Amino acid sequence: MQKLAPYGSWRSPITSDMIASQTIGLEQIALEGSDIYWIESRPAEGGRSVIMRCDPGGGVDELIPAPFNARTRVHEYGGGAYTVFARTLIFSNFADQRLYRLDQGSAPRSITPAIECRYADGVIDARCSRIICVCEDHRLPGREALNTIVAVDLDGEVEMQVLAKGYDFYSSPRISPDGRRLAWLAWNHPQMPWDGTELWTGELEKDGSLGAVERVAGGSEESIFQPQWSPDGVLHFVSDRTGWSNLYCWQDGHALALTDIQAELSRPQWRFGFSTYAFLTPDRIICTYAQDGIWKLARLDASCLKIDPINTPFTEISYLEACRDHALFIAGSPDLATSVVKLDLSSGEIEVLRRSGRVDVDRGYISRPEAIDYPTGGGLLAHAFFYRPKNADFQAPPGERPPLLVISHGGPTGAASSAFNLMIQHWTSRGIAVLDVNYGGSTGYGRAYRERLKGKWGIVDVDDCANGAAFLAERGDVDSERLIIRGGSAGGYTTLAALAFRSTFQAGASYYGVSDLEILARETHKFESRYLDGLVGPYPERRDIYRDRSPIHFPEKLSCPVIFFQGTEDRIVPPNQARMMFDALRARGLPTALVEFEGEQHGFRRAENIKRALDAELYFYSRVFRFQTADSIEPVLIENF
Repeated sequence: MQKLAPYGSWRSPITSDMIASQTIGLEQIALEGSDIYWIESRPAEGGRSVIMRCDPGGGVDELIPAPFNARTRVHEYGGGAYTVFARTLIFSNFADQRLYRLDQGSAPRSITPAIECRYADGVIDARCSRIICVCEDHRLPGREALNTIVAVDLDGEVEMQVLAKGYDFYSSPRISPDGRRLAWLAWNHPQMPWDGTELWTGELEKDGSLGAVERVAGGSEESIFQPQWSPDGVLHFVSDRTGWSNLYCWQDGHALALTDIQAELSRPQWRFGFSTYAFLTPDRIICTYAQDGIWKLARLDASCLKIDPINTPFTEISYLEACRDHALFIAGSPDLATSVVKLDLSSGEIEVLRRSGRVDVDRGYISRPEAIDYPTGGGLLAHAFFYRPKNADFQAPPGERPPLLVISHGGPTGAASSAFNLMIQHWTSRGIAVLDVNYGGSTGYGRAYRERLKGKWGIVDVDDCANGAAFLAERGDVDSERLIIRGGSAGGYTTLAALAFRSTFQAGASYYGVSDLEILARETHKFESRYLDGLVGPYPERRDIYRDRSPIHFPEKLSCPVIFFQGTEDRIVPPNQARMMFDALRARGLPTALVEFEGEQHGFRRAENIKRALDAELYFYSRVFRFQTADSIEPVLIENF
């Protein structure tokens, strides 16, 4: 028998403790021989990232001892933190950003000096016994970091050698199978990697230097992703030159299209190390691609340009690798927690090597996403995933409609995922509906959809979030008087802009969100320092637009409660952004709260802070909308309440 209880007050088995302490992050799969490697990040260990290995017998070992933490800060977002050869690891350690070598049976030892340099996205050059990687040099005070491609001796005995320089950014150095050629990506301000990148190749001389170089593809209007050499030495890459990201190979001085589908074979390169295709043989390729926000797996026969879908239960697939007749990847679905997966391509058998969640949740408490399209500005359609409240033990009183929590994802060049997400289920199992919005500017829908946000950040994204909420309210799915918006980072900006410049929502939560675009343009780190040129306009030339779209300058337009969450060591969105906004709302007499976490950066990694943030957000909404939570929650100080 289901009990009658108001939406928001349902007791749920999906607790903040479960989310914070019994889930892990998974990324960067690597194969070496018959061994499978990956990284898992652990909130219960303060967010420490650990390299794991699964041997052919299925045994799983943790490879780096505490307190080592395999995480790089190149571009601040990191990724590509390790590489492996002959069961030897080379990894970046978070605390000092030095490269360490770990041989079997030994302790990690540094192979780079204690200088202010960071390293990422490495590949082993066996011919010269070195690792070639991206280096971000912070040694010159008063100027932005210097990015290059460098070679580091595997024994740490030879001085670091610069191979490529002159561009603002580099990524994806990859060596041909014979060790004689290097491919890499480069781009300059104000492009971001999804706007325009260049693919270069060069000869590796016997002394290890880089000889003659050639630009193969790319430019300011073409984004290149994942250069990779086939087993027989043919360079492959993904390009969005047609408006969709397809796979190409470079032969006889020309780019040959291997796929021609309206899909995305690339991901936005916020982090290093993404992979969406892998070789079984020179002609047999496994690839993954997104269509309408859903990721699929396929076989590609490059000899006849035939692509065949592979049926899997997954809707989100990343970090794809392949070996013989197996594919390895990280994947999830609306019913399956994100996992490290091994797929037998002959039998179709799926083996889960590691799950991101350590607990099973009964399906009676799981809300499945409904993909919806709805009308938005300019006569266009926007996309989102809608989750209805669901709890096997409760139902709402007749006639009551649920509150709606609209999520604006980060980036803003990013995407909402359809994979199982305990945080979303945390809300829906308590009786709060969720709309996870892929607003204009999101990835997975082609370049034209992504470029809807050009010059219109704070307009298109805000409209799409507000119109999604209004669409569901008009359809009768949610309560039009209890509409909430929340988001982190760029999604926090969309949240605050929606609250300041629209009247749709009655409450909001900003996680390390932007409130002053001018401060972000002046103070953020190198990787994003010119990002706003494309999203807003050149600065300071269009300072007027920056001010007009910054919520901090319009506190009088805010008329509803807002809670702020912020890490004190955030280098991407400085803490003063949240503090200024909180002070402005408090001065206006609006109910508001600020929860700061000492030592946290951009995104919370420690279990106790993840738990506290979720609890505080729920408590805040319960006070604003006057429902009783089923959980006992430590109160939050709400000013002006």
